Amino acid sequence: MDLNKRNIITALMVAMFLGAIEGTVVTTAIPTIVKDLSGFGLISWVFSTYFLTSAISTPVYGKLADLYGRKNILCIGITIFLVGSCLCGLSQNMYQLIAFRALQGLGAGSIFTVTYTIVGDIFSLAERAKVQGWLNAVWGIASIIGPFIGGFLIDYLSWHWIFFINVPFGILSIVLLQKYFSESLERKKQKIDYAGILLLSAAIITLLLGVPAGGKNAAVSVALTVALLFVFYIIEKKAEEPIVPFEILTRNNTVVNTISFLAAAVLIGSEVYMPIYIQNVLGFRATISGLSMAPMSVSWLLSSVILAKAIPKYGEQVVTGSSMFILLIGCLILPALGLQSPLIIVIICTFIMGFGFGGCFTTMTITIQASVDYSKRGAATALNALVRTIGHTIGVGIFGSIFNQDIVNYFNNLGIKGVDPNDLYSTANLTSLQNIQISINSALHVVFKMLIVITVVCLALSLLLPSGLRESEKPSLPERIT
Repeated sequence: MDLNKRNIITALMVAMFLGAIEGTVVTTAIPTIVKDLSGFGLISWVFSTYFLTSAISTPVYGKLADLYGRKNILCIGITIFLVGSCLCGLSQNMYQLIAFRALQGLGAGSIFTVTYTIVGDIFSLAERAKVQGWLNAVWGIASIIGPFIGGFLIDYLSWHWIFFINVPFGILSIVLLQKYFSESLERKKQKIDYAGILLLSAAIITLLLGVPAGGKNAAVSVALTVALLFVFYIIEKKAEEPIVPFEILTRNNTVVNTISFLAAAVLIGSEVYMPIYIQNVLGFRATISGLSMAPMSVSWLLSSVILAKAIPKYGEQVVTGSSMFILLIGCLILPALGLQSPLIIVIICTFIMGFGFGGCFTTMTITIQASVDYSKRGAATALNALVRTIGHTIGVGIFGSIFNQDIVNYFNNLGIKGVDPNDLYSTANLTSLQNIQISINSALHVVFKMLIVITVVCLALSLLLPSGLRESEKPSLPERIT
């Protein structure tokens, strides 16, 4: 790998670090922020608006990257992210913060999409898995050091600085991209599919805001989303430059995106509910909880590196199936976790699951990119990123509803009515803390069993994949990129 490629990798890793560390730092700082801005009831909006605008912008950036070049669109996205970050740091109330977090999310959509598209453009199949492993390592590093950076800045400066520290990293990434990454594009007048963008955005907003709410709202949301997607399909069939080219929706790509959607739900389920088990059932502090989840990032990196040799040798079907089988082994351990399980079992479990996740998601991205040519690679990568985001959002919404309902059912069976899962520990005067602990553990087991079922479905779907990457791949038009 030459020096120019290494500099490009550095730029991409710095860009990815921006988006990765943002989540962990803000999570650490949010109690201080809402206390200072008097907005405890609006906590969820600080995160949901960020993910929502990120999801909406993902397919748009993918298509724009195909039309106007990867470097230009990524730099624009980073700039939007930095502007949003600065405005977040200057926020004087929660409503300003929520609005500026939405702007941040618009920039993040570019970082999470175009970065992986560039990897697919300039690196060979063997190099691709290795580079994606390094990008995944950025997430692992961010998940470990993020809480410490957030705590340090809050203790010695103020929460405003958790947003301002993004600026130097963003500027460095833009400078490296402009200096070392050059691409030649066919200069022609491009037509933007504005109607497609608006309809797809409306469908995503309707789906992501309605489904997690559950009940009748979820049913109405799904029906309205289907209607919007139908109109979107009609418009895209006639569009000259559709935001989602239908030729990328092949049978194999549909299987890949379905696996990505389901695996993303399993990932968010483990990331959200494993810490709840560690803290609320086993009774460890948040710091220990974070360190116990760190092995997942380590094994994720290891599996990505191993794939550099495994994918060309065995193909995507074997590698994806093996990854899902390993993930299934980790998930099968989860229901065995009890009120006094040793922490080492949790650490072993997260390590095994991380290895499976790393193999699955890395292979999915490589498979999607290899299935299309240069002109469609941005759109295909963006669509895969979008279904993952939707998998995260819908998954955590469904798991949350089931988790809360099981807690209520537990206390109803004890004859204790009116328990609110959102304010569970206020019921300590009605029951013992041990019963609260048991109710949480019981609800967690229901969620863990759901993760097993979803993983089994993913394993079955992996058998439908071909092994087209086993031999060789067509060159990814290196003459376009120097």
